Amino acid sequence: MNIKRLVDLNLKDKRVFIRSDLNVPIQDGKITSPKRILASIPSITFALQKGASVMVTSHLGRPEEGKFNDNDSLKLVVEFLKNHLDYPVRLVSDWDSKPFDITPGQLIVLENCRFNIGEKRNEEVLAKKYASLADIFVMDAFGTAHRKEASTYGIAEYIDIACAGILFLAELEALEKALLNPSRPMIAIVGGSKVSSKLSILDTLSDKVDQLIVGGGIANTFIKAMGFEVGSSMYEEELVPAAKKIIDKLSKRGASLPVISDVVCGKKLDANERAITKNIKDVSQDDMIFDLGKDSVDEIVKCIHNAKTIIWNGPIGVFEFDQFAKGTETMTKAIADASAFSLAGGGDTIAAIEKFNVANDISYVSTAGGAFLEFAEGKKLPAIEILERRF
Repeated sequence: MNIKRLVDLNLKDKRVFIRSDLNVPIQDGKITSPKRILASIPSITFALQKGASVMVTSHLGRPEEGKFNDNDSLKLVVEFLKNHLDYPVRLVSDWDSKPFDITPGQLIVLENCRFNIGEKRNEEVLAKKYASLADIFVMDAFGTAHRKEASTYGIAEYIDIACAGILFLAELEALEKALLNPSRPMIAIVGGSKVSSKLSILDTLSDKVDQLIVGGGIANTFIKAMGFEVGSSMYEEELVPAAKKIIDKLSKRGASLPVISDVVCGKKLDANERAITKNIKDVSQDDMIFDLGKDSVDEIVKCIHNAKTIIWNGPIGVFEFDQFAKGTETMTKAIADASAFSLAGGGDTIAAIEKFNVANDISYVSTAGGAFLEFAEGKKLPAIEILERRF
């Protein structure tokens, strides 16, 4: 696709506006995972090194438009950047009503863009205000590429030059490699609590993959579709027919859904609950399925070892509790050890990668969530569309 790239532009003495994804988790006044900030730094430092005056903004949390609140301020992000960059950094909160000075080699962080009225609705007035601040717009927040908002889309319509940043292009290239030009066998692992939230991606992937692996509450719905008991486990009865259609589609293509032969159960979801492994045929009415059993996971590991491309979104068990984490741990380490190109994305997926300390062994860990899934579904993302149009 034809998209201007930040690294190809002359940035000297230019005013550059970067839309980053700095939406990091914060607890008790501290950033608990700076992964998204660290991933955004290469584009910021590249622009600074090339002599640009740099403005960055991002969303954080879910604030109400037009109302500042301290909890969703980017001030902690700014403090983090001050400690990790050799350039002056300052936070500007009233940029739309009070002019500010910026010179080449300086970085200004514009306060949480979701405080701005019209941001989520992509209002023209706000988009033009953003565009008036700079010469070049850099879209580097792939995690928001599926949203048509003023700071991700609108600004690109009105600014002189719109381009993609280093992180954005890296995400796009990894997704294209895994989904558009995959080496085969190609497998997809989709976990999570609900089929309804991932039905579209499951349906799309069932047309592409050689093997589709399901886990979590999603697996329970598929287990029910296969005619087995799931007890009092979380599953979606109304989507059992949809699961059956996906199973049939895979079979007709010569693809497969690896057999789930055993599961790990408990009577309630509790950190102290005893984990009991059962044959899939022996699940009782009061059982809750919280993980896949060893035999089922061994089948998944075989698929992983034979694969050339692995797409992974979601854990296969309640890995937050150690007694129900074995399936996700074994699978995660198998992906890390595999020779295949592995693409992982989604918040719970990243949490599993961090818990089992394999981040350096996954080919590409996407910081995107919804955009990752929508691209995988074959949807045209608004941010890509506008960058192509402005090319």
